[in-house]
Amino acid sequence: MKRVRINAGKVGLVFKNGDYQNVITQGTHWVGLRNMVMVYDLTKAFVAPIALEILLQDQGLEAMLHVIEVKDAELALVSENGTLKKVLAAGKYAFWKGLINYEFVMADLSKIYITEPIGKMLLGHPLLRPYIRVLEILAYEKALLLVEDTFVKVLDSGVYHFWKNDTSVKIARADMRQLQLEIAGQELLTKDKAAIRINCYTRYKIVAIEKALLENKDYEKQLYVAIQLVLRAYIGTYTLDELLERKERIADAVFSEIKTTAADLGVQVLNCGIRDVILTGEMKAIMNQVLVAQKQAQANTITRREETASTRSLLNTAKLMEENEMLFKLKEMEYVEKIAEKIGEITVSGNGGMVKQLKEIFAVNK
Repeated sequence: MKRVRINAGKVGLVFKNGDYQNVITQGTHWVGLRNMVMVYDLTKAFVAPIALEILLQDQGLEAMLHVIEVKDAELALVSENGTLKKVLAAGKYAFWKGLINYEFVMADLSKIYITEPIGKMLLGHPLLRPYIRVLEILAYEKALLLVEDTFVKVLDSGVYHFWKNDTSVKIARADMRQLQLEIAGQELLTKDKAAIRINCYTRYKIVAIEKALLENKDYEKQLYVAIQLVLRAYIGTYTLDELLERKERIADAVFSEIKTTAADLGVQVLNCGIRDVILTGEMKAIMNQVLVAQKQAQANTITRREETASTRSLLNTAKLMEENEMLFKLKEMEYVEKIAEKIGEITVSGNGGMVKQLKEIFAVNK
């Protein structure tokens, strides 16, 4: 016989010629000389030296162990005193009871939804990360959840966790904010075949995400083309002059026409606007010529109006001078003063009137 001491926090398994005999706990024990004692730490997982099924035939040993069997497509989350320590794949495991407070959570990886009692903080734990797929939907987004390419439900903004397996899980996102679609440089023909270019925009937002993403392909491109067609139809019913007079109404016409089409795409058009109505090169030159001609005609009209007014003023002045000799003399003096400003020196003599002599001098010079 030999004496074996098992300390606190330890346990021993007794084997004879390789066969399991019994378990011994804390204290001093006498065993046969041919017996071998394997000592285990109760704070560590139990790794069986022989088949675990053989050891568990001892009910005393079985009562001292937590035995966990993890099947295929399962995980076992092992927490020690409230802290996640291990994640176990398929297999059979044993842990000593007594010193450590173990908690076990069995997870089914064959499904995608995480329904097990796992805290949200643990979902980002490094031990669990390889088994979880994370999908984040931003605050201004919504998304469609597609499992095996089949629509399941609409997801609001947030962070979603799913078990990672062979099942296909996808999301289709949509921006739920107010969006703006620019339609630039659209070349169109008016009713009288004048070529123009229009830059316009529309503001819209998605109101039915399922209709926008599932029932329509590239809803934004379809909205773009629909606005193009509405513009073409509207512009084609007016001549260039009529269109230029009604250009403020183009946006209202597009808005009223596009609302129904937009609803079929799952979007709501909020408003439309026209940035520019641009004439092409030749048409611009023609319009410039028309504008110049109009301005010249206006200038000629103003000039003739002023000449008429000036002639009428002269006629009135002449009538006044004819009736008033003093006024005539003053006008003569004003006339002489203006002439004198342009002549260096003038000499007059004799008894004749100065104004009369000046008239004679200018008459001779002419």
